[in-house]
Amino acid sequence: MHSTMKKRSKKAGLGPGSLIHIGNTYVENSKITLVRYDEDSLVEKEIRSAEDLREEKDRPGILWINIDGLQDVRLLEEIGTIFGLHPLILEDILSTDQRPRAEDYNDYIFIVLKHIHNHVDQSFHAEQISIVLGKNFVLSFQEKEAALFDPIRERLRSAKGRIRKAGADYLAHHLMDSIVDQYFVVLEDIEEKIEQLDNDLVRDPTPARLHT
Repeated sequence: MHSTMKKRSKKAGLGPGSLIHIGNTYVENSKITLVRYDEDSLVEKEIRSAEDLREEKDRPGILWINIDGLQDVRLLEEIGTIFGLHPLILEDILSTDQRPRAEDYNDYIFIVLKHIHNHVDQSFHAEQISIVLGKNFVLSFQEKEAALFDPIRERLRSAKGRIRKAGADYLAHHLMDSIVDQYFVVLEDIEEKIEQLDNDLVRDPTPARLHT
């Protein structure tokens, strides 16, 4: 049985909002990174505990919190309490088999997307990324640490363009745009593989080639 199915069976009989991590564990410990910025300044640092976020939440500027690794249920529950997230949102963040969607919770918008990327074994993998967009903050939750958002961090550091002058919605847009851009990378890779297969079949249309 698939590991996700095994873990989902643990939720049988539990009520809505029950917090259990469903999915693969890629890292031993969750990592929290903070970026706070406005037009004139930028602060980046790693956060050691959810309690440190409580002090950061109401400071001036746009706040971006990224969490890599979802296996620490208690940590995510504490983050949810600090930012006033509905228990059903936390449940969906922890359940990595969610369908892509956006939901309006009045004070914030909850977004689920799939980051599709090429794996080292030439297969395609889909990682769930959840985003919470609030008035002056963005929370992003990734199953594992990745370089997907590094270009956005570089853009924030360089202060080029509108990103440091705009609001949290502009940042969320860029995060989503980075995820969608990867779809085209994957599609181009598939197209190249199909083209190569066509060329191989034309060059060597043997039964052995047809079954590779």
